[in-house]
Amino acid sequence: MSVSNVGTSTDVYSAYAAQPAQTASKAADKTEGKAAETAAVYEKSSGATSKSSYSINKMSKSDREALVQQLKQDEINRRQQLTNLVSEMLSKQAGTSNLASLFSAENLKNVSASDIAQAKEDVSENGYWGINQTSQRLFDFASALAGDDVDKMKEMQAAMEKGFKQAEEAWGGSLPEISRQTIEAANKMFDDYYASKGVSA
Repeated sequence: MSVSNVGTSTDVYSAYAAQPAQTASKAADKTEGKAAETAAVYEKSSGATSKSSYSINKMSKSDREALVQQLKQDEINRRQQLTNLVSEMLSKQAGTSNLASLFSAENLKNVSASDIAQAKEDVSENGYWGINQTSQRLFDFASALAGDDVDKMKEMQAAMEKGFKQAEEAWGGSLPEISRQTIEAANKMFDDYYASKGVSA
């Protein structure tokens, strides 16, 4: 191979190597131009917007009456649920209070000194069965059932009072003082709620 051929080969290679770079550059320019063209294209809609049609579910008279009856029954069930809850809670509170009032477990079967101590703690001022927590649970449950509806809250308060009377009957006509104070505290929460709404009980 002669020296002149080497120089020619280098020149051919240089020209060949430069060609793909130029081709790639031109291809990039074309792609960029197409992207610029398509990115700025805005196609207006055909002017007529199609509204999806809908139909109102028309209930028969008997279906509407059945729905109204179901809603009324649901309301009755909610009031009864609260009445039952109040009766059950106050009965448990009364039982715990009676247990807490025992001085010793010597004469009782299945009752230990630790049971009595726990009952005393439970009916203490801030205990689980104490006035504060029990009245708060009663009010919270009533307001959860009634929502933020004053008339419904009045119905729930009446249901709570009914539950209190049921618990009294179950306990032979009267509940311990702690249960009476609990209902009074819950009624105070109802009164505060009505006052916040600008209405009287």
